[in-house]
Amino acid sequence: MSTPSTNTVPKPVWPDPVFGAFCTAGLWPGLGKRAVAELPGAGITTPDDVTVAKLLKMPRVGKQRAERLFSSFLSAAPTYDVVELLAKAGLEAKLASSAADALGEDAARRLRDDPWALLGLNNVKLADADRLAISLLPGADRQDSRRGRAIVVMTLRTAARDGHTVLPADLVVAALRAEGLADPATAIVAAVESGDVLDHEPPEPEFDEDSDEEPPEPDPALRTLSLARYGMAEEEVAEAVARLAATAERIADPAAVRSVSKGLDEAQKQAVAQVLGAGVSLLTGGPGTGKSRTVAAVVRLLKAKGTEVALAAPTGRAAKRLEELTDHPAVTVHRLLGSQGFGGGFTRNEEWPLDADVVVVDEASMLDVELTAALVEACSDGTHLLLVGDPAQLPSIGPGHVLGDLIDSGVVPVTELTTLYRQAEGGAIARLASAVRTGELPPVDSPDREVVVVPASGSGEAARRVVQLVTDSIPRALGIEPRNVQVVTPVHRGPAGTIELNRALKEKLNPGDGTVFGFDVGDRVVATANHLDLEPIGFANGEVGVVTKTGEGTLDVAFASGPVTVPGDALPDLKHGWAITVHRAQGSEWPGVVVVLPPEAGGMLSRPLVYTALTRAQQHLSVVHASGAALARAVREVDVRPRRTRLAQLLRENLG
Repeated sequence: MSTPSTNTVPKPVWPDPVFGAFCTAGLWPGLGKRAVAELPGAGITTPDDVTVAKLLKMPRVGKQRAERLFSSFLSAAPTYDVVELLAKAGLEAKLASSAADALGEDAARRLRDDPWALLGLNNVKLADADRLAISLLPGADRQDSRRGRAIVVMTLRTAARDGHTVLPADLVVAALRAEGLADPATAIVAAVESGDVLDHEPPEPEFDEDSDEEPPEPDPALRTLSLARYGMAEEEVAEAVARLAATAERIADPAAVRSVSKGLDEAQKQAVAQVLGAGVSLLTGGPGTGKSRTVAAVVRLLKAKGTEVALAAPTGRAAKRLEELTDHPAVTVHRLLGSQGFGGGFTRNEEWPLDADVVVVDEASMLDVELTAALVEACSDGTHLLLVGDPAQLPSIGPGHVLGDLIDSGVVPVTELTTLYRQAEGGAIARLASAVRTGELPPVDSPDREVVVVPASGSGEAARRVVQLVTDSIPRALGIEPRNVQVVTPVHRGPAGTIELNRALKEKLNPGDGTVFGFDVGDRVVATANHLDLEPIGFANGEVGVVTKTGEGTLDVAFASGPVTVPGDALPDLKHGWAITVHRAQGSEWPGVVVVLPPEAGGMLSRPLVYTALTRAQQHLSVVHASGAALARAVREVDVRPRRTRLAQLLRENLG
C-alpha cells in the first residue's frame, strides 16, 4: 500500500460553508489553491478570522503579502455577499464574481429585490434563477412580473447571440408560454417599461395612394421586439446614413477619375466616382476582383486633392494590409474611434467627430450593428463613408447584418466587382474561392501546388496531417516558414480543434513550460477580447501576435499593429494562436493557410464559413478534408442562416 506524499495539503473542512465556498471558488483575489488549503492551519475558517496577524501564520506569507491579502478580502465584500445568497439556494459560488461585475457594488441587494436579475449573466439557466427566487422570496410565484420580464430579456439576448437584432413578438410570446407564463402580454409590457426592450410596430404596407381601395392594415405578425441597445443602434445607423447621404457634397468632378484610372476597369472607375459624390457607398466583390486596387486609386486621387482620408479595418492584420496596399496609414476601427478599453465606449462621437473628409473601412462584413452605429455617429455632416467588403463571407460575430442590410435596402449605391483578375497570377485559391462563393465545389486543379487537398479518415489523422504540413511539408516543399503558416479550424474541441492542435503545434514549434500563464517567448497568441487601453497601443479581439518577452506575471507581445505589454488581468484574454477558429481568422490573411475540416464540424459547415476559411490564404492553401460529403453539401445547400434585423427596412424608411 502506498503512503501519502508528505507534500499533500489535506482538503480543509469548513465550519462556515459560505466562507469555504468563497475561498475554494477562487474568489479571494491573490489567494491560490494551495494557500486556500492552508487557511484552516492558520486558524482562518470564517470571515471574522481574516486578520493580518492570522494571515502571517500561513506558510510563505510575509507582512507585505498578508496586508495585500487582507485588503483584497475586504475589497471582495460585494462578491462575498452574493456568495451567501447563492450558497443558500444551492447554486455555484463562482457565479458571484460575474454577478458582482454585472450588477455592481450592491449586487446582493439587487438580487434580493429581483432574483431573476441573475438571468442577466452568461450561462445562467432559468432554473437557477428560479431556485434563487424560491430561496429568497417567501411564496415565490412563476407568474411574478419580474420573472416574466427577465424571460423576455433572456429570450432576446439568446437570439442576439445568434446574430439577430429583433425577434417576432409571436416567438417571444411562445417562449413565455413555454416557461409557464399565463399572461405573456403583461410580461412584454413590463420588459418594455423597464427600458431594456423596444416594441416595434409592424411596418405600414405599401399602398397606391391613387387607388380607390381602403389602405390595408399592418400585419400584426410583423410586430417585433428587440433589446433596446440593438434596436437603438439600428435606428442610429439608418438615421446617420440618411444624414451623410443628404449632406455630402461632391469632392471632385467625375472627370478627375481619369487621373487614377490606369489599370482600372469600368466597374472600378465607377466605384471611385461614386465615393466622390455619395455620402455613403459600398464596394463589394470576391477575392481577386480588384477591391484593393480600387481603394488604392481612391486614396491616390483624394491625397492628390489634399482631401483628409481615414482608413480602417476591423482587425489589426487587415488594417496593416490596407496600409501596405494604399501607402496610407490605416488602423483598426476601434482605434480610429478611440476605444475606451474593455466595454468603455469611444472618445470619437457626435460631439468629437473624426477629422476626415472621407472614411474608408475594409472588411465591412465584420461590422456588427453597435460598432457601425459608433462609426457613423463619429462621421460629421458632409463626411463621405466607403464600406468595402464581401457579403459572401461570414457575418459579424456581434448582432446585426450591416453590410447585407445596406445592400438589401436598395437605397445605398453599391458597386460589385465580378471580374476575376488574380487568375493571371496562377489564381488557384481565387478560382476555388470564387466557385465556392457561387455554391460549387470543383475538383482542385493546381499543378503548382498553390492549393492542395489532403484527405483524412478522421479527426486524429486530420490533426497529425495538420502538424506535418505546418512543421515539415509546407516549409520543405514551398519555402513558407512555419511562422507564416496559419491553421484555421471551425471547432475548439476534439483532436482537430484549436485546443489540441495548439498543444501539438507548441510541442513541435516552441516547446516550453509555459512560464507565464501557459505562455513562453516565441509562442503565437490570439486575442479573444479588446484591450485597447494597454500601453503603448493595446490590442483588439482577433489580433494574432508573438510573445517576445516574459516578465513578472506580464507578457510582451508583438502584434501586427505594434508591441504591447500585457498585464496579468488581461492574460486570460490571450490564447495560443497557431490554430484559430474561422471567425477569429476573418479579416486576416497569411502567406500559407492550413484549413482543417474534421468530422465533428460537419453540422456547422456552411458556404460562408468554408468560403471565409479558404480566402485567408495568400500564396498557399492546404485543405485537410475529413468531413466527407458534408463539405460539398454545405457549399451547395447551406447558406448562412438569415439574421432577423430591422436595418434594411429602416434605411428604406429614412432614404426611400
